[in-house]
Amino acid sequence: MRRLQRMLAGCRYVSLQLWAIALVLPMMQPAWGNEFPGIKQAQRGFSTNAADLLAQSNVGVTEVTGVKVNATSTGIEVILQTSQAQALQVVNKSNANSFIADIPNAQLRLLLGNSFQQEKPIAGISQVTVTNLDAKTVRLTVVGEKALPTVELFDDNVGLVFGISSQATATSPQQSPQAIQPENQTQSTPPSAESDKPIELVVTGEQDGYRVPDASTATRTDTPLRDIPASIQVIPRQVLQDQKAVRLQDAVQNVSGVTQGGNYGGLNAGSYIIRGFRQDGNFRNGFRDSDFFTLSDVANLERVEILKGPASVLFGQAEPGGIINLVTKQPLSEPYYAAEFTAGSYDFYRPTLDISGPLNTDKTLLYRLNVAYQNSGSFRDFVDTERIFIAPSLTWKIGTKTTLNFDFEYLNNDTGFDRGLVTVGNRPAPIPISRFLGIPGENDSKNIVYRAGYRLEHKFSENWQLRNAVSITINKSNNFYTEPDSLIDDRFFVRYYENSKFETDNYSLQTEVIGKFATGSIIHQPLLGIELNRSDGPVIFRDVILPPLDIFSSVNNSVIPTDPLEATFKARLRTDRLGIYLQDQVTLLDNLKLLVGGRFDFTEQKNDDLLAGTSISQSDQAFSPRVGIVYQPIPPISLYASYSSSFVPAIGNSANGSTFEPTQGTQYEVGIKADLSNRLSATLAAYQITKTNVLTTDLNNPSFSIQVGEQRSQGIELDVAGEILPGWKIIAAYAYTDAEITEDNNPLLAGNLLNNVAKNTVSLWTTYEIQRGSLQGLGFGLGLYYVGDRQGDLANTFVLPSYFRTDAALYYKRNNWKAAINIKNLFDERYYETSQTRLVIYPGAPLTVLGTISWEF
Repeated sequence: MRRLQRMLAGCRYVSLQLWAIALVLPMMQPAWGNEFPGIKQAQRGFSTNAADLLAQSNVGVTEVTGVKVNATSTGIEVILQTSQAQALQVVNKSNANSFIADIPNAQLRLLLGNSFQQEKPIAGISQVTVTNLDAKTVRLTVVGEKALPTVELFDDNVGLVFGISSQATATSPQQSPQAIQPENQTQSTPPSAESDKPIELVVTGEQDGYRVPDASTATRTDTPLRDIPASIQVIPRQVLQDQKAVRLQDAVQNVSGVTQGGNYGGLNAGSYIIRGFRQDGNFRNGFRDSDFFTLSDVANLERVEILKGPASVLFGQAEPGGIINLVTKQPLSEPYYAAEFTAGSYDFYRPTLDISGPLNTDKTLLYRLNVAYQNSGSFRDFVDTERIFIAPSLTWKIGTKTTLNFDFEYLNNDTGFDRGLVTVGNRPAPIPISRFLGIPGENDSKNIVYRAGYRLEHKFSENWQLRNAVSITINKSNNFYTEPDSLIDDRFFVRYYENSKFETDNYSLQTEVIGKFATGSIIHQPLLGIELNRSDGPVIFRDVILPPLDIFSSVNNSVIPTDPLEATFKARLRTDRLGIYLQDQVTLLDNLKLLVGGRFDFTEQKNDDLLAGTSISQSDQAFSPRVGIVYQPIPPISLYASYSSSFVPAIGNSANGSTFEPTQGTQYEVGIKADLSNRLSATLAAYQITKTNVLTTDLNNPSFSIQVGEQRSQGIELDVAGEILPGWKIIAAYAYTDAEITEDNNPLLAGNLLNNVAKNTVSLWTTYEIQRGSLQGLGFGLGLYYVGDRQGDLANTFVLPSYFRTDAALYYKRNNWKAAINIKNLFDERYYETSQTRLVIYPGAPLTVLGTISWEF
């Protein structure tokens, strides 16, 4: 065994010294090439420039079948076991105290999972991890506690061997990332003057990207997206920053088949439509977090994961179109400080702060704090917003196998409650989009949201672990606003002045066991979980009639009502949920994977009418199965097919007194996932969803419903995300969605299109940043968004017209600061985001400019 040593350190863009090994190796080969086959292979596998490294990405993928960590006299050795070590090329770099080695054209194919992690193997080394960076690259990361580790590479018959010492290296901090070369090649022959000439190597791997290869929403495990038989799209933090997204609506526009459903009073709460079906509220870190009325802020978001199709097998009751899971930022083991200030049109001001790091020297106690304040007007008259957001979190590494995380959020939002515009004929009223149809100065909404929880993870071994987590969300809301009633002569707006006051307390408990084992050559990754959830809270509505308002008058002469507001609805709503679920991710062959799972749900709902003194209670149960298969004919391509189902309880009684069954959703889906390169991926999916047991009006008893409705959605979706070339990033989507009512008790509704669903939507966001030269750090962004015509209601009585919106961005990054200008709706297109009824339509913002300056340390 010949020792290969290179002093290791690096920075993002520096020079790389390359010796003239290509001239020396042919002369040396007869002497030792047969004795040391690994070194012989290094002769033809060594790359002298970045172009060669990229070219090598097209060769076959080498399997790493095992990872071992052994003690040595100087520290430890990490062995990547493979029978083809001679085919591997190692490219290293460093980041603070972390040594990072990327091995192109390789993949972990371990018996029990495709990742390895060991905490504190020796003094001075806090962590060693080996993971699949993407479909063609294995990454080894060694984190030093106080200094960059010293690493040596050995060539051995068992595979690649990394010798690691915790002593600080003498490497210059300006040395660049480089390919590790055989030591005796550089020592046996001195470098010539010609070979000592440096060349530049750009390390694009350290740049922030748009492509996220792994996600946890679909399986509750960190699984490569290419191995999951479903369409999962991830919007990383970098996209939110580049687009200057201050609402969740701004983020989901990047994903195919996802549009805004309802917008609760213009508060950026509400619902989203996924594959044609409306889902009220979202999930947060895997928990049912919010309903239609609960607000969120993007300051604490690390990424947004969207699972398409029925998700009841892991998340319980949900509409069949899919769910949105918000993944929050977590404490970091290295100090991190970031501050940002954004100002723009309509008196918009928003400073944010994000700080994180260890609280003790051994880094077992970590913290993170995100703070945001927003004060803004609006393109809508008489609508102002003030928001305070605070989100601390704490991670305690109790031991090498146990971690406990606490998180908390406080959001205080005070804004004008806005019901938007109305419909005249079959189109939105031809009035200025700024016109306010409420009472100036009296429409007000105060919302306070508390979120708290913990997450405990304990590893019994490398193959078995336990997760236990609790999530609590409390939403307190007090709103005064005008509620639409009717429109007389397509001109006079009849309204109520209403006060709605409610509190929703949402408590969730999850316990899961995750394992790995093999039965012969078949590998299993089972997940067994149980979930308890309670949602409870009082609701009261009080209102009084208002005089009609002329919507075409530029003068709003609304007056505050003098009559007292009378209670029209007062109730307490409670829902208890119990779910037991089992899932198994089965690796039948290296290129053939099966996902099977099922969940039993038990739901009990109680609705107490506090005005009438009556109560309605109902119990339901449902079983939700899922099965899918993934076949990978070649490593970059995944073909998949799946079947899944969902359910949503429907509380109430029909005219004959019988209770309603839960609505059911079933989906069949096929698709292709492709890693177009190491940094660019695409998903093409085709699906059909059928929703049954839909409530429709009982024509014989219009005060009641009858459960005979059916809705169907089918379509094709394409999503692309990643980096095309160094500095050129893209996230794009196209969706064709055909969603309609297939059966209804009212024959006039059968065949109608589902509301707020356009048949064709297209989105494209791309940025380019200059990589070198005097203009290095200068970047440009362009966004194009097309949404076709949408029906405004299920009766299809009016249409929200299609629109094409253009966004743009210009930014400059230097060292640790960045300045940016974002222009939204560059050509001042008039468009409408969504509608709830004929009398509640929310227009989109006109030309808006935001300027941002940020620092990161």
